[in-house]
Amino acid sequence: MLINADFSQPAVLSSKDHRWIASPQAGVERVMLDRVGDERARATSIVRYAAGARFPHHQHPGGEEILVLSGTFSDEDGHYPAGWYLRNPPGSGHQPFSEEGAVIFVKLWQMPSDLTIVAVGCACLQETVRSVDAH
Repeated sequence: MLINADFSQPAVLSSKDHRWIASPQAGVERVMLDRVGDERARATSIVRYAAGARFPHHQHPGGEEILVLSGTFSDEDGHYPAGWYLRNPPGSGHQPFSEEGAVIFVKLWQMPSDLTIVAVGCACLQETVRSVDAH
């Protein structure tokens, strides 16, 4: 699967053009913004967790970056409300879920292999997300 896969070309996607596509896990949907490959792919997506949705434990051989846009995203290491940024380096794994529901921005397979796990909270983003949601 190739979606906006040529980084030498501009890509613009309006929110009215978002198509929520079911993931392999019940209660989890995504908007594919860029993708090269099928389920194990270099990808940029907006992912929506319904309340109570869970993924089984899985690995990220190519790493993962997450920005929590709304709700609370969780895994076995903690709970991350809107505004948190997480980076899971190549080879790391986790078991994500959301009790209340969440929307996250996710990038997969886009980093070198020598990074460490990072989790950073940012209250400033919460205000920005609320402002965007209000419009």
